[in-house]
Amino acid sequence: METEILNKLIATELQIKPHQVNQVISLLEEGNTVPFIARYRKEMTGSLDEVQIKGIEDRHHYIQQLEQRKEEVIRLIAEQEKLTPELEASIRKATILKKVEDLYRPYKQKRKTRATTAKAKGLEPLAEFVLEQTNASLDTEAAKYLTDEVSSIEEALQGARDILAERFADDAAIREQIRKVTWREGIMLTSVKEQEKDEKAVYEMYYDYSEPIAKVVPHRTLAINRGEKEGVLKVSIQSAIEQIHQVMRRKWMKNHKNQSTAQIEETIVDSYKRLLEPSIEREIRTELTEKAENQAIHIFSENLRNLLLQPPMKEKYVLGLDPAYRTGCKLAVVDDTGKMLEISVIYPHPPNSKKSDAKKTFIELLKKYPIDIIAIGNGTASRESEAFVADILRELDSQAAYVIVNEAGASVYSASEVARDEFPNLQVEQRSAVSIARRLQDPLAELVKIEPKAVGVGQYQHDVSQKKLVDSLDFIVETAVNQVGVDVNTASSSLLQHVSGLSKTVAENIVTVRGENGKFTARTQLKKIPRLGAKTYEQAIGFLRVLDAKNPLDGTGIHPESYALAKGILDKAGLTVKKIGTTEAEEAIKQLDIVQLAKEFEVGEITIKDVIEMLMKPSRDPRDAFPQPLLKQDVLKMEDLKAGMELQGTVRNVVDFGAFVDIGVKQDGLVHISKLKKGFVKHPLDVVALGDIVTVWVDDIDAKKGRVSLTMLPPQ
Repeated sequence: METEILNKLIATELQIKPHQVNQVISLLEEGNTVPFIARYRKEMTGSLDEVQIKGIEDRHHYIQQLEQRKEEVIRLIAEQEKLTPELEASIRKATILKKVEDLYRPYKQKRKTRATTAKAKGLEPLAEFVLEQTNASLDTEAAKYLTDEVSSIEEALQGARDILAERFADDAAIREQIRKVTWREGIMLTSVKEQEKDEKAVYEMYYDYSEPIAKVVPHRTLAINRGEKEGVLKVSIQSAIEQIHQVMRRKWMKNHKNQSTAQIEETIVDSYKRLLEPSIEREIRTELTEKAENQAIHIFSENLRNLLLQPPMKEKYVLGLDPAYRTGCKLAVVDDTGKMLEISVIYPHPPNSKKSDAKKTFIELLKKYPIDIIAIGNGTASRESEAFVADILRELDSQAAYVIVNEAGASVYSASEVARDEFPNLQVEQRSAVSIARRLQDPLAELVKIEPKAVGVGQYQHDVSQKKLVDSLDFIVETAVNQVGVDVNTASSSLLQHVSGLSKTVAENIVTVRGENGKFTARTQLKKIPRLGAKTYEQAIGFLRVLDAKNPLDGTGIHPESYALAKGILDKAGLTVKKIGTTEAEEAIKQLDIVQLAKEFEVGEITIKDVIEMLMKPSRDPRDAFPQPLLKQDVLKMEDLKAGMELQGTVRNVVDFGAFVDIGVKQDGLVHISKLKKGFVKHPLDVVALGDIVTVWVDDIDAKKGRVSLTMLPPQ
């Protein structure tokens, strides 16, 4: 397929214009990154965002692989001297890999099969004779093929049927029709295989379960797959066999009946049962799994994006508390810049309860430092620790508040090389308390130190393709970091290596040079960083902020390539560069005519708007648009809950069937998808996002199982 046709195909699939696809592919081939294109090449792409650009990149890569496979298949068939113009045209016209493989299937060199064995015995002409379905005597014809290897007429006919069965199964058009029938009419069946392997009855609903394939939702696919993998469940697909046989008869059965008709009928039944059914079932199970994996990865990605973009608690002293029973609760005081000031451990809970000592230590820390917020990890002993903290705050009549912080992945960070480099003298558990405190101060800067899949905001993340998951999550991290921007004088190498264009080595070099020479005072100083070449500088510099720089533009999201434009706009407004971000500048710039400026400076209106926005609000943080964490001063127990009670909570996880909300009791409550809002909800992500502060009402309490059902539908 020609490039122009391919790009039109991508444009149609992604619902954008062909010239946008052309521009994106051209920019990518020049070595530009997705964040750079999204932010600084809007005029060329028509303001496509990172997700759209990544979609073009992925689809272009798939089509390149598809085209390579087409060429290879055409070459392989041509080598067998079986390539016809019609077949080549069909292969070249294919838009998905499955279609190419279907067309190649009859020509694929097979390992030893019943059909290849029959062909080796010289029975292919007999198979052709059977397929012709003439009125000539079949036994007479078959007798011609008796040899030392073929001892009877039945053996000869069996060989002919084996050859035809494989041919029927390899027919691309028939496979496609059967696939469609199975998707439309097939039923997924599951039954219990070894119940003793399911001690907690996790898969009980699937012990005797059936559902039309077309209605199996992604999270059920992954649950069934896991149950099958663990040996608990047996899974199969029940097909519309008679309907499928009829599809095959229409293709190969001639209207008149003769001796060959029965042979063809028998071959159709055998071909489907032995070759087509298992193959199509595998394909459908694979497709269901891929669809389910993509959905699970999408949910995880959206949850991760919202987790990373939680607003920072700026300029706050935080006391981080990593709760535990036996090993004690680790405490870490962190100042308003994230610097660790003090570490301690207390034992307020059994089995080593020293509550009075714990209380004394805790109060001393509150009096010693101007603590604004206590960040309590949500792991083991979290609620008991919350009660302990709430009692003390009540007793002291303190202005400090506390917040429950999702600590997923904190232990992974604590044992990592990054943590050892940061805090070589601290124990693993102590590092965890620092991480919990810092997560509240700047979630993005702290969470990038952890492997994305360890942050615990997904569903079935261990049951999906790990490569696809990691690729998707890395893209989310990269997008979030570049949307926010990075202070080059405070960022860790973990954060810097997610900046557009920067490798791990370059990120580490920036930190090393900063440590040796002190703070950067200008963006241009970064040009001297080892391994940071001209292209890398172009890609990264717009996302790197040098706050308090000699040139105030260095602390904004304006790319140096647009500095002359920015100064020109400021001149038009009668301002100096020192005035950016002031109320005076905002008022003056608002008066400017964007259309006139675009004509005068010979740049697009999109670029003018972007530069103007950053001149008016140079320190704007996109995270400020997200809800602040829910601060608390008192604790709620399970026993306090009553049906109909109104509460505020924080969305901790979003899954296919609803959202889990932290309402301050031991167990997060579930708002089922049907109770998120009035009317039909296609997916919970359409209504809520991780980190949202929501009003909920208690719907039902199962104290025995420790489960709370919530609703977001106000009582009537």
